[in-house]
Amino acid sequence: MKIIHKVYVAALLLGFAFLPLIRSAIKAQSSKTQVMVMKIRAEIDPRSSRYIDLAFEEAKAQNADIVIIDMNTYGGRVDNADDITSKILAYKKPVWVFVNNNAASAGAWISIACDSIYMADGASIGAATVVMGQGEAAPDKYQSYMRGKMRATASAKNRDPKIAEAMVDERIEIPGVTEAGQVITFSTDEAIKHGYCEAKVKSIADILDRNNVKDYQISTYELSNIEKLVSVFLNPYLSGILLLIIIGGIYFELQTPGVGFPILASFVAGILYFMPYYLNGLAEHWEIAFFAVGILLLIIEGVLVPGFGLPGILGLIITFSALVLMMLSNDFFDFTLVPQAEIYGAFTSIAIGLFGGIVFIIFALPKILSSERFKSISLQGSQQREEGYHSSSYTADLVGRIANTHTVLRPSGKIEIDDNLYDAYSLGDFIDQGVKVVVISFEGTSLRVKEYHEDIY
Repeated sequence: MKIIHKVYVAALLLGFAFLPLIRSAIKAQSSKTQVMVMKIRAEIDPRSSRYIDLAFEEAKAQNADIVIIDMNTYGGRVDNADDITSKILAYKKPVWVFVNNNAASAGAWISIACDSIYMADGASIGAATVVMGQGEAAPDKYQSYMRGKMRATASAKNRDPKIAEAMVDERIEIPGVTEAGQVITFSTDEAIKHGYCEAKVKSIADILDRNNVKDYQISTYELSNIEKLVSVFLNPYLSGILLLIIIGGIYFELQTPGVGFPILASFVAGILYFMPYYLNGLAEHWEIAFFAVGILLLIIEGVLVPGFGLPGILGLIITFSALVLMMLSNDFFDFTLVPQAEIYGAFTSIAIGLFGGIVFIIFALPKILSSERFKSISLQGSQQREEGYHSSSYTADLVGRIANTHTVLRPSGKIEIDDNLYDAYSLGDFIDQGVKVVVISFEGTSLRVKEYHEDIY
């Protein structure tokens, strides 16, 4: 014990001896300029917007001194670009952009929102005209909105707002810069000449050297594995498969109540379907509520209303519409800025999922229910009277008795005879509560009844 005590004391003293060195290392680390690099290398969409949102949260957590956006994009959605520029403008420390090839359309707007713009040799910036689904220019109300946004953003960063506006509107003519009939797209040298680029650079390290940032530490923001998984589930074809599992699981559980795993599979598939669209800003609250209404109508159709009528048809239409809307970047029911390819893709994937679910229910489900493996986990046999089984203490004198329905028969429920309650079921008819019925037979633990009419009995 004495030896252990001496070793402990020696280790403690050694720790105190090295404490100044440890503190010095921590101080040296914290004194370095913290540089956070964010990459925009694809279309501006909900995924890139969420990436930037999470990246700025991390930048704030790390107290990053400088943020550099590594940009190469042909543009994308206006609303997501608006979200990204808002994040840039709200950050209290310098945000620079390195245009590493392209900053077109929404990419140009994001670049202009940054405090400094640096471009690689051969890069370009501009062409921010709002386009519709098939590539044609959107109506002037959208162009006017974009012109205003570009103008305001350029003014906020002390850049010529007229040039930013001319990146959107081809009708604007600026002597010595552009002629009417073409939107502005600057090369690197042209951008430097007209104040839309600070310098031509080769790398992020080059940018830091030009700004005399010597002692720095660079960290590049990467999505976590969970966030990457969320992005994977945004794939329309995978969404179709999840939809098939949702439909098949619900139907499977209704056909075999108590098994458990079909409804569990449906629940998990539902989370994997809805959560990515919700987190990426595609599934709005009203769309989820719309979907819930459709499911509710289908439940009403299946449980309360016999046959397949108006609630079922409306339920299918509303559910299908809600699922399609969740996959699209529409503004309520305005699809002006949604590419037609996205609409076709969403419609096709949902249709395939629903059709696949129906095919599964019709062809695959009966085989599963009759398989030996399924029989081992569910009760499918019956105990026949001929085999010596008896399941009821009812006597024959109950047959012919008049009773009152204690509950609604849909077609099963309870009836009352001499202040005693009995399980009963009708011949398939729905019979309201408090209606007179007559017992015509008994099967198992239930009495078989039909509505009583005095003119007949």
